[in-house]
Amino acid sequence: MGTRTVRLDDETEKLLQEIIQATGLSISAALKKGLLVLQDEISRQVERTLYDIYRELDLGPGGYAIGPSTQTRLGVKGAIKKKLKR
Repeated sequence: MGTRTVRLDDETEKLLQEIIQATGLSISAALKKGLLVLQDEISRQVERTLYDIYRELDLGPGGYAIGPSTQTRLGVKGAIKKKLKR
């Protein structure tokens, strides 16, 4: 078990006292609970999957492909024919 010495500004000290009075926790227990909540919040941010990030991207409406990706040659041929027929 480690011993830490921290200095709290007046606002933080007042907040800590309010938490202790409202919850009945000791100072150590209140600080431990605060650290656990912060750790949980950080771990939730890290757990974002690549799909979560992909979902947030604005890729536009889509639906403008002229052929499937497995048949790119046919798609390019069709696009060139369409362009030259103008």
